[in-house]
Amino acid sequence: MKAIVFDEFGGPDVLHEADVEVPQPGPGQVRVRVKVAGLNAIDGKTRAGMLEAVYPTTFPAIPGGELAGVVDALGAGVSDVQVGDEVLGWADTGAYAEYALATTVVPKPPGLSWQDAAALPVASETTERVLDQLEVAAGETVLMHGASGAVGTVAVQLATARGARVIATAGASNQDYLASLGATPTTYGEGLVERVRALAPNGLDAVFDLAGKGALPDSITLRGGTDRIVTIADFAARQLGVTFSQGTPRHSAESLAAVAQEAAAGKLTTTVTAYPLAQAAEAQGASDTGHVRGKLVLTVD
Repeated sequence: MKAIVFDEFGGPDVLHEADVEVPQPGPGQVRVRVKVAGLNAIDGKTRAGMLEAVYPTTFPAIPGGELAGVVDALGAGVSDVQVGDEVLGWADTGAYAEYALATTVVPKPPGLSWQDAAALPVASETTERVLDQLEVAAGETVLMHGASGAVGTVAVQLATARGARVIATAGASNQDYLASLGATPTTYGEGLVERVRALAPNGLDAVFDLAGKGALPDSITLRGGTDRIVTIADFAARQLGVTFSQGTPRHSAESLAAVAQEAAAGKLTTTVTAYPLAQAAEAQGASDTGHVRGKLVLTVD
């Protein structure tokens, strides 16, 4: 099968197409003929060797942790999925490929496009995990740093659905986009503390940092301490006493299925930019800039 691989750490240029063996499903796994693979910031960080201490890499490596496609083979003990089912979920093997193995998949609703389906697993799991860690509740005000990307797009909407008010930061070109999702937008950078205080004179209840671009000190100032601040991107968190959220179990299939139904019904917006699989290096390069609006995906079939 065709796959995108890398044999060494480096920039996007280390990614290249290769012919590799089709993976065989083990017990509890299904094999999926990938239609669309989700692309996440962690893919580029892994490719660059930044996460070796957490997620060791074996070369040659195929990137990609989420997919949407058609089940084409079943491993031993699988009874809740059938060959031919259209599904979305998390890939056990790299998703930048024509075939990938998966343990947790859910049905793709008929009204949900392949591209939108591939945009949901990582973003929804990350959002629900962090909102639960922050114990976000109705009537509270949450600040989200860097909220115009894939996770932020979902996080703003799911936090708003809980009844929270979201103040969200992004670049000047994404202010209207954040407002369309239900957030109160503002720009990041110098003067952030003053801008947020003007928007939330009664203070913030929680902070969700999705950007990892040095906003934690301002967040601590705004909160008056490190309580109820969580980052998924800033490796300075531990030195500052802030929670870095990673490595927690994937949320249940039932939860992902519910989010997929919400998206299919138009109650959850996804914004997707698609690249063909052969342009994975270009797509990761765009992701590495940190200025992507919504989700990047790779179309495989």
